[in-house]
Amino acid sequence: MSGVRTRARIRRHRRVRKRVRGSASRPRLAVFRSNRYIYAQVIDDDAGRTLAAASSQEEQLRSATLTAATAATVGTLIAARAAAAGVTDVVFDRGGHPFHGRVKALADSAREAGLEF
Repeated sequence: MSGVRTRARIRRHRRVRKRVRGSASRPRLAVFRSNRYIYAQVIDDDAGRTLAAASSQEEQLRSATLTAATAATVGTLIAARAAAAGVTDVVFDRGGHPFHGRVKALADSAREAGLEF
């Protein structure tokens, strides 16, 4: 965490997390994006439990390069797994990343697959 950009992203994420909190009725959809992969988790902050998770490191996506299309596939996966866990409403936590590109593609595909936020 020595880079200036990383420290700035963490500072933005902390600022967002002051307001965004997941609960049992409306958990948090947290997104983390690295240069090679993208991860999404549906988290109940009250209980401290991850209800569903998906990432581009999974077997069928591991060989794919991280593009908006790959991120959209992860968004569809997380929406399906959240629905299986009984979750339909979430609050979106962009993890300090700007809401465009791969993060936006993940969010849009999760919305299309049935998650509401």
